[in-house]
Amino acid sequence: MPHKQKPAPAPPALPVSPCKWEDLGLSPAMLATLRRAKFEFPTDIQAELIPHALAGRDVLGQARTGTGKTAAFTLPMLEKLEHGGGLQAIVLTPTRELAVQVDEHIRILAVGTPFTTAAILGGRQIRAQVAALRRKPEIVIGTPGRVLDLMRRKELGFAAIKLAVLDEVDRMLDIGFRDDIRKILRAIETKHQTIFVSATLDDEIQKLARTFMHEPVVVNVSRDMLTVEGVDQCFITVHPIDKLSTLVALLKHEAPSLAIVFTNTKHKARRVTQALKHEGVNCKEIHGDLDQARRERVMKAFRSQQLHVLVATDLASRGLDVIDISHIINYDIPEDSSIYVHRIGRTARMGKSGRAITFVTREEGKLLTDVEKLINKQLPPYEPPWLVRREPRPEELVSPAPATSAATEPEAEAESSTPARYRQPRQRDELLDSLGHQPVTRTLGSRFRSPRKFRR
Repeated sequence: MPHKQKPAPAPPALPVSPCKWEDLGLSPAMLATLRRAKFEFPTDIQAELIPHALAGRDVLGQARTGTGKTAAFTLPMLEKLEHGGGLQAIVLTPTRELAVQVDEHIRILAVGTPFTTAAILGGRQIRAQVAALRRKPEIVIGTPGRVLDLMRRKELGFAAIKLAVLDEVDRMLDIGFRDDIRKILRAIETKHQTIFVSATLDDEIQKLARTFMHEPVVVNVSRDMLTVEGVDQCFITVHPIDKLSTLVALLKHEAPSLAIVFTNTKHKARRVTQALKHEGVNCKEIHGDLDQARRERVMKAFRSQQLHVLVATDLASRGLDVIDISHIINYDIPEDSSIYVHRIGRTARMGKSGRAITFVTREEGKLLTDVEKLINKQLPPYEPPWLVRREPRPEELVSPAPATSAATEPEAEAESSTPARYRQPRQRDELLDSLGHQPVTRTLGSRFRSPRKFRR
């Protein structure tokens, strides 16, 4: 049985609709559930999407992260189910963490109803999931890969499906689930309703929607701003070598209650975590190389605030619903500006305030501009008094002397005769540099082992 968690009332900072729950066409039983859960007013996406979904229309819903999209499709879903009718609704999510979160939210809203759910995702024992399916739940929440696996095993069928939901559909397309989505949706042969929801709806999503939806209603409540107003966004201009020291100083002076530090790669997440632990920071990492059990332990510790800093790849930019996150720190600015929206959507949830601070190097100005164009907002620079700027190196202060053809011809000739791989600067790691590690000089002989000595 799920824990009975009571969501906090929606403060005025959240985009609350002027209408009431009673105006949306929900049943008295569902209205009583909302009162018990202290959902006082619907948000904009809930007020706009629920009436269309209750009417049986296919819906494309766009709303900023943290504005209640899960409840927007869950409430009409629960109104349409029949107890004992077998699997009638399937929800696809791009990540395991989001599948777990959606399952928890649906079970909370289903309290007082006879409906049951099954979470179908990778990293967990498939036998337990097969057993859950054989108990004939009305709702399945899963990731595309595991859903397809169970379909091939003939353990998951769609003979009675009434509703198919794709949550964070843009992320599923980004990480290569397009073909899996097509296979799953094509396997649903019964007449059914389809709902796509996401923080962004680009042309590719619209094209996919036209393939699998019938005259969908487009509900867009983003109002040309994809980020929540409660997020205080800014950037810090930083040299790559100074990233770690800047991060440590930021965590010390800002003292976040809970913070997520986003990196672009799993390898970087590991190295940043190790460096922060060396500095005494209470942190752990989460990324795709961790097994599911360990990922769930890390998330449990973070939600219970036993862990204060989470270093994550974009695995955690979706499906991380922790209301008390105060800071999002983009240690690496994402190359895809839409990922920025989902990262900072982890803070300022349910009307709370939060900060999003992005580290930007001199070479990443274009990426910052792309983010600002997408969110329709210019980010201010953040220059706190504790920020220490790196002193330029002597060689950076000396301007190169103007070259003359007579003086440089022999040098140019010598340079051209040198293989290119020896002329290229040595690649350095900014974390190792910041910790004072010196590069090891290697020679050709160091690539080979010493000759073995054999006994006579």
